[in-house]
Amino acid sequence: MKMKALILAAGYATRLYPITKEYPKPLLKVDNRPIIDYIIEKLKSQDEIDEIIVVTNSKFMPLFRKWKLDLKLKKRISLVDDLTKSHSDRRGAIGDMNFVVSKKHLKDSLLVIGGDNLFDGDLKNFLSFVKKNPHPVIGAYNIKDRYQAKKYGVIKLGRGNKLIDFKEKPRNPKSTLIAMCLYYFPKDKLGLIKEYLNSKKNKHDATGFYIEWLRKKVPVYGFVFNGRWYDIGDHRFYHEAKETFVK
Repeated sequence: MKMKALILAAGYATRLYPITKEYPKPLLKVDNRPIIDYIIEKLKSQDEIDEIIVVTNSKFMPLFRKWKLDLKLKKRISLVDDLTKSHSDRRGAIGDMNFVVSKKHLKDSLLVIGGDNLFDGDLKNFLSFVKKNPHPVIGAYNIKDRYQAKKYGVIKLGRGNKLIDFKEKPRNPKSTLIAMCLYYFPKDKLGLIKEYLNSKKNKHDATGFYIEWLRKKVPVYGFVFNGRWYDIGDHRFYHEAKETFVK
């Protein structure tokens, strides 16, 4: 089973200003390595993935080109410019997914991962679960704190790990199981991204809104990761990652 991997790196990370005003969040360093390098490390060892695509924006494209020059990678890696220049004209995560699928004429299944997703769980187990399942699969993590869960997409899994409930940033979370920005979309379901965006009512930014819509169209499943996970969304989480995420 061959697939492409897409790293979402086109956001403007306004909550991390001023350090991300002229510098992309995925290239910020943790333990003296860019965050995105940890993701690349996980992806490069997966035989199923024959190409890694990084989508960024026009503002940060030169920095990613420079970053790519230093990579020693046998696997094919492509950079895609989503043609935006500021937070105000951003496409949003779902818009970027659709942009890449369309621009690259993708026909293979797609693994999507946020460029600020720092975790030490093994992707191999996730992909083994995917192989047994012809449906979309999302990565999940037990944050073990209902107050913190309010900041994320909170999920509930049923029999066989089928997704039976999803709420984006709920006021009163029903659980502490949250969606990571890690998704597998089978090739025959890629067209649903465009269908979602064709509705003017649907939000283009947080991928959780798409998953909430998607699970009502087709079965969606969840895979729960163990280990540590950091969503580098603000200064506190970035500082915590720098202090504790050491290889």
